[in-house]
Amino acid sequence: MARKPAPPSAEHRMRGFEPAFALMAKQLRGAGEARGFAVARLMTHWAETVGEDLARITRPVKIGYGREGMGGTLSLLVRGAHAPMVEMQKERIREKVNALYGYNAISRIHLTQTAAEGFAEAQTPFTAAPPAPDPQAEARIATAASERAEGVSDPGLRAALERLAQNILSRPDRK
Repeated sequence: MARKPAPPSAEHRMRGFEPAFALMAKQLRGAGEARGFAVARLMTHWAETVGEDLARITRPVKIGYGREGMGGTLSLLVRGAHAPMVEMQKERIREKVNALYGYNAISRIHLTQTAAEGFAEAQTPFTAAPPAPDPQAEARIATAASERAEGVSDPGLRAALERLAQNILSRPDRK
C-alpha cells in the first residue's frame, strides 16, 4: 500500500515529536512584533548575536521606529554599573544586530541602567542548597569552643564567648 500524501495545509502537524519552539512560534512572533522585534531571533538568540560577555549584562527590551523611518532604536537593559562599558561597545552591538537583520535596521541604541530582575526575584537567588552539616564536625567545633572559653568564671560571658568561638570556627575558609 502506498502512503497518502500529506495535506498541504499550514496547520499540518509533523508525525511524532515537534520542537517546542514550533508549538509557540506564532505567539512569540506576535509578542515580539508588538514590541517592535520583526525578527524574534534577536530576543531568543541574544547571546549568540552579541556574545556571552555582553549577554550576561544586557537584555533587549524593544525596538522603536521613529517617524523619519531611517532605522530604529534598540532599547537595552544594562545591569548595574556595566553601563559605561556597554556604552563604549554600542557601535559593535549595532553592527552585530544589523548583521542579524541583514540590513541597517538599527541606527541607535538606548541603554537603560537597571537590574535585569524584579525586586522580588533579585532577593531570592536560585542557588543550590547548602550541604547538610556534619554532626561530627559540629561536635568538634563545640568542644574546641568550650576549651577556648574554659578560664572564664562568669557563666553569661562564658556562654557568649563559646557562641562567638563556634561562629568563628564554623566559618568556611575564605581566601
